[in-house]
Amino acid sequence: MRIPFKQLKAEFKRILISLDFPEAKAALCAKIFAENSRDGVYTHGLNRFSTFVTHIKQGVVKPDAEPSLINAFSALEQWDGNFGPGILNALFCMDRATELAGMNGIGCVAIKNTNHWMRGGTYGWQAAEAGFIGINFTNTTANVAPWGGTTPTLGNNPLVIAVPRKGGHVVLDMAVSQFSIGKLQQYKSYGDLLPVPGGYDEDGNLSTDPAAILASKRVLPVGFWKGSGLALLLDLLASVLSQGNSTKKVTDRGIESGVSQIFIAIKPQSDEQADELIEEILNFTKSSQQIDPDKPVFYPGENTLKTRHKNDAEGVLVDEKIWAEVRAL
Repeated sequence: MRIPFKQLKAEFKRILISLDFPEAKAALCAKIFAENSRDGVYTHGLNRFSTFVTHIKQGVVKPDAEPSLINAFSALEQWDGNFGPGILNALFCMDRATELAGMNGIGCVAIKNTNHWMRGGTYGWQAAEAGFIGINFTNTTANVAPWGGTTPTLGNNPLVIAVPRKGGHVVLDMAVSQFSIGKLQQYKSYGDLLPVPGGYDEDGNLSTDPAAILASKRVLPVGFWKGSGLALLLDLLASVLSQGNSTKKVTDRGIESGVSQIFIAIKPQSDEQADELIEEILNFTKSSQQIDPDKPVFYPGENTLKTRHKNDAEGVLVDEKIWAEVRAL
């Protein structure tokens, strides 16, 4: 079923206010949750909202907490999220990174003791909308086995890279596994198989069965050993730069909280030559002969814009069962 974006946002806000969220914070969190579903990232929009509510009730997410500055080194700053809402901490950090980039050409904000930021791409879009190149990543609880291992000791650490563009920003938002855990859960709930192998079953065989992969806890890193290495390095950078919790310590907590995150903004050269170069790269990429004439080559973020426009016009697609559960909160 589809519901209007405004209705989705209003319902989220109502629930958060009932949980003693200050109105302004409730409105901003509700907006991001609704936008995530509107842009087609249902796993980190409506589908994730009940978990967010549970974490608030458990005291994992502290509605009144504000980030506090720990250290500042010119274009680099370290902040403590004080276990506040991950969405709000992330928005603050990317905003601060763009301020630093406006003064220095580049800005980097590292934050520790924060919570799940929901869709990492949100903050790439934020940077691009402000006219900056954005790079952000986070560590997570361990849910990826390293290459050569069978038990999860790496986080599925998302990486976001965004480049502003007049005709539609280019935004890569990727987990280090072939499919994120949320996407696997979505395929499982629909009873669908994955289009390509996404992990291993309990016998160690590559599988397209999301239930089998979730049961084995062996998701497939992108690029096999390359994705394994990327996950490790993202954890190292996030933990070292923020002086915060590593994936091991987050995992030891027993709940995905107190994570470490990095937000980088770069002020790009803004002129006609730079714009032409972006278009040259995108046009050349899209000129590849298509496998299927009905399925064109897309650049990262292009499908997001298509989904956004469709859901704005027709209403946001929601799972009826999950929507009913959220409305009952």
